[in-house]
Amino acid sequence: MKFLFLGAGAIGTYVGGSLAAAGDEVTFIERPETAAVIAEHGLKVHTADTTRVVRDVTVHGSAAEALAHGPYDIGVFALKSFDTQTALDELVATGYEVPTILSLQNGVDNEPTIAATLGADKVIAGTVATAVSKPGVGEVVEEKHRGIGVALGHPLAQPLVEALDRAGLSGKAFDDAPSMKWSKLLTNLTGNATSAILDETVAELFADKRSYAIEVAVLAECLAVMKAKGYRVVDLPGTPVRALAWATKLPRFIAQPALTKALGAGRGDKMPSFHIDLHGGRGRTEVSFLNGAVARGGEQAGVPTPVNALLTDTLEALSAGELPLDAYRHDPDALLARLAR
Repeated sequence: MKFLFLGAGAIGTYVGGSLAAAGDEVTFIERPETAAVIAEHGLKVHTADTTRVVRDVTVHGSAAEALAHGPYDIGVFALKSFDTQTALDELVATGYEVPTILSLQNGVDNEPTIAATLGADKVIAGTVATAVSKPGVGEVVEEKHRGIGVALGHPLAQPLVEALDRAGLSGKAFDDAPSMKWSKLLTNLTGNATSAILDETVAELFADKRSYAIEVAVLAECLAVMKAKGYRVVDLPGTPVRALAWATKLPRFIAQPALTKALGAGRGDKMPSFHIDLHGGRGRTEVSFLNGAVARGGEQAGVPTPVNALLTDTLEALSAGELPLDAYRHDPDALLARLAR
């Protein structure tokens, strides 16, 4: 298959590099400085078993340049959700044929945004369960192999699952796109916004009964919205999401130790994405597309979501510099006090 990747970030490099190594034709759109590094050194994909250096990829510096070399079977969005509409506008503005887009992004708003611009027949929902890190430009490390989910319903979906399998990425087909995406949202919510706001590791959050209560409330609100919308909790590749949902209903003295071990201990000191974005000075996080999506979904479905709404507002204020970064550092009581108002 012929793929066009918008960006060579961690997920783009991992998936695109693996597909290219398996013989698929892969093109990236990237900034000139990144393109120069990839052209000189290729892509490096480290797994537990091997390191693959992939040089058989093409990199273009603009959408127009890339699409002029089309058509492509699949375009892949592994972008931050706040970049989706800009990327779509740039593709459409070229006047060239835009391929069907596979969204491997977090959140539940990207596929509707893509469909609104290109048409519902030009989008495939996907989700990456494998944990990947990016130590440098064009280089990724597969930290925990799980797999990639692809929603069926498009003629290219099943061939895409097979291509991912051939590339060693463990593709898995799902027959319910919203349930797949909202189940991934559950995992993305866990220990993410709260970690950034309180400046604590996931293990610290789940070990403290105060922040643990916030985490359980975040998940419970999301589950209530899913139920109201008729979405199921489904297990993702290598990810027992149903067990996570079940644990939120257990007494704290049973669930807290198990969740602390399962969600916190395995991460070590590695911080979640929101913490990295906020405390790394990037000026923006995807909180409005994760916790914010739960709050918007709750408003639509008539389900109260005060905790997700508060975390969204608080993290956006911290990101915008409207609050000092240490406003809630190690102080879950202050966050809980705001909820009680």
